[in-house]
Amino acid sequence: MKILHSSDWHLGRTLFGRRRHDEFTAFLDWLTHVLHARRPDALLVSGDIFDTGTPGVRAQELYYRFLRRAADSPCRHVVITAGNHDSPSFLDAPRTLLNALRVHVVGAALPPPAPENPDGTSLRHISNHKGMFDEVITLRDPAGRAELIVCAVPFLRDADLRVSAPGEGQTDREARLREGLLAHYAAVTEKARVRRAALEQEEGARVPLVMMGHLFAVGGKTVDGDGVRDLYVGSLAAMPASAFAPDASYVALGHLHVPQAVGGLEHIRYSGSPLPMGFGEATQQKSVCLAELNADGPARVELLPVPCFRRLESLRGRREAILARLDELIREQAEIWLEITPDSPSSALRDELEAKVKDTRLDILRIRDRAVSNAALCAGETEDILEELEPREVFERLLDAQHTEEEKRPVLRQTYAELLHELENAGTGPEAE
Repeated sequence: MKILHSSDWHLGRTLFGRRRHDEFTAFLDWLTHVLHARRPDALLVSGDIFDTGTPGVRAQELYYRFLRRAADSPCRHVVITAGNHDSPSFLDAPRTLLNALRVHVVGAALPPPAPENPDGTSLRHISNHKGMFDEVITLRDPAGRAELIVCAVPFLRDADLRVSAPGEGQTDREARLREGLLAHYAAVTEKARVRRAALEQEEGARVPLVMMGHLFAVGGKTVDGDGVRDLYVGSLAAMPASAFAPDASYVALGHLHVPQAVGGLEHIRYSGSPLPMGFGEATQQKSVCLAELNADGPARVELLPVPCFRRLESLRGRREAILARLDELIREQAEIWLEITPDSPSSALRDELEAKVKDTRLDILRIRDRAVSNAALCAGETEDILEELEPREVFERLLDAQHTEEEKRPVLRQTYAELLHELENAGTGPEAE
């Protein structure tokens, strides 16, 4: 059996105000072609289908149009899980209708487990919860025989994993998150193994097991400007490769945008985002993963390169070097979005750069001024520059402006990242809807 693994589409995402619907359309057209050309039996999409919990009409149209075309392709199954950018209830709403197209969606995780009893029975409580069946999916061939078991675990929010304790410190919070993650994946794995054993006894054939997740794994790589928003800050809450079922033929992960294997194991992979979500990803070769499953061992994985649908390029350095590079790009006559970071920024240089690309296919999305004074930033005198900075860049400058001691900065960064995470996900949980 062959599966195709993708993630982190972020449909509806913009880049410094520029809409990217044409790029998303081109990617989904290409992915449809891959479904016909490579004929995978199942497509797994591991979270962050949309960029926000309330996607626009155009983003929704792209999503449902693709699923309809996928249903007409040789690919027999599609399994989709929610990421941290997605609204679980929004993805789950058309589940019954999509099931008719052989599209299985898991948006919301099961309710959090009860606190562990003294006799250690909490894990059994989780695995017996009826909601767990939503995360363990049996895919069947045209003859009705089981051919794959998928542990389709969506992004697990704080409320899915733990109950906050008043006054607990950062280390305690991370430890509880980690315990919750490990317990949830262990429970899903237990349920899948019970299901597989029953199916194999009934049908007399070995059934492969695949896991899905949307999280940060130990050793995962990110790049500056890749658009990844922190899930769990710090190392305690990161998932080790050993936490995934060792008998899984493949583990399809989402959240990190850099295509990569986890822990040196080729069958535990982030497919990465199909489009560069920021200029930090501009030079990455994007890909999707084609895995040929083996019921008795790791899958054989092939990376399928995703074409570049629009070039992004960052120019840095002295004025003369930037202008010379612009001349080269203009001669290429290619459509390119640019980020420029000059050594000596000025309003005159900004005007010169804008004039140079006028009536060309180059579009300057951002001219970064790294020399903005922290004093001016704190005084609120640089509103035009603030629009060009990421929130974490502003926070770092404020730490510098306040002369914050180095030993205090890690905790402050962690707390700030948690606040950003809560704000970015506000309104996407069931309780908010």
